[in-house]
Amino acid sequence: MIHIPKAEYTRRRKALMAQMEPNSIAILPAAAVAIRNRDVEHVYRQDSDFQYLSGFPEPEAVIVLMPGRQHGEYVLFCRERNAERELWDGLRAGTEGAIRDFGADDAFPITDIDDILPGLIEGRDRVYSAMGSNAEFDRHVMEWINVIRSKAHLGAQPPNEFVALDHLLHDMRLYKSAAEVKVMREAARISCAAHVRAMQASRAGLHEFSLEAELDYEFRKGGAKMPAYGSIVAAGRNSCILHYQQNDAVLKDGDLVLIDAGCEIDCYASDITRTWPVNGKFSPEQKAIYEIVLASQEAAFKQIAPNKHWNQAHEATVQVITAGLVKLGLLQGDVDELIASEAYRAFYMHRAGHWLGMDVHDVGEYKVGGEWRVLEVGMALTVEPGIYISPDNQNVAKKWRGIGVRIEDDVVVTKQGCEILTGGVPKTVAEIEALMAAAR
Repeated sequence: MIHIPKAEYTRRRKALMAQMEPNSIAILPAAAVAIRNRDVEHVYRQDSDFQYLSGFPEPEAVIVLMPGRQHGEYVLFCRERNAERELWDGLRAGTEGAIRDFGADDAFPITDIDDILPGLIEGRDRVYSAMGSNAEFDRHVMEWINVIRSKAHLGAQPPNEFVALDHLLHDMRLYKSAAEVKVMREAARISCAAHVRAMQASRAGLHEFSLEAELDYEFRKGGAKMPAYGSIVAAGRNSCILHYQQNDAVLKDGDLVLIDAGCEIDCYASDITRTWPVNGKFSPEQKAIYEIVLASQEAAFKQIAPNKHWNQAHEATVQVITAGLVKLGLLQGDVDELIASEAYRAFYMHRAGHWLGMDVHDVGEYKVGGEWRVLEVGMALTVEPGIYISPDNQNVAKKWRGIGVRIEDDVVVTKQGCEILTGGVPKTVAEIEALMAAAR
């Protein structure tokens, strides 16, 4: 299985510390364990920022970064080895493993953090933390600061500046390294195989969850521990619900099914949407809508390259979709005027994509100084135009109602333009129909 190499985590920590003010400290907690019900826990998934800086996969841990500290700049607080708990819950790295396997310069038991951390903070001018995203941890930080303040009369120096770590860290995460793109390619490869499998399995009379099971099988078989987000398997009128998640309706002959699903590898997401006919053959109306969406996506790809701005891809999809809807008679009027009045939003109500990375809707600003962000090499994003004709839309002929189409791929900005990571799933009408015919 492809993983981010240990040396990359070291490089990231050094790059972050190089941006921190001199004589500062950064403090970041691991994700808490989430309870599913009573004493049963959800499968653990590390906090993305914590994972980005450490690769450390356990809960009950805190990263401390201290640029210029003589005894080592990277301190990790974590659980100690415990034979009884490891018998129940699995092996732990312990403080020795934190240093040996995860590159910490120093490691202490998490149970000692209240005794040790105030001493590390004391004398530092500025504290960087993920303020506002974890209320309980914010409270702990203030408790540690107050310990120092209580000793001010003895000469202790509490920090006088508190800064959100997000801005520095999330800008770093926006630019994907070669190692990150390699992992994202692997997540995309597995997700492509899952979509192909679901396409091949599609039959009238099955349930949406039947196709979800095919996805889950292929994800797990490929080595992914979990989907990157709740899979959407939306047949018929459900394809017009953007975040549909019931996944329990029957697949009917003559309907489309829209699947928006992707797996996660080493905490990096893929995010693919494909739409196809349950019975393997597009109706004339389904084909007409589908081909507008596909053409709009192709137009968007051409607007993804260095020095083009974030919104150009979206604008390209709006242009193609609006013109296409006018041609079919679903919108009436001048294309430019319809775009200016946002008339297309009755059918295309979301944006053409989002940043992609460790979070499926990844971090990073879309605007800088009020202007759309300029694309640069290494940025990863989705391209996902769609047309959704509500089953209750009385303004269109009945034959169009209930058709929902979205096509989504993952791309990375390259020097020449963009690399499509998710090209392994058929996308044209002819390709989809041929694949499904061969599976019957």
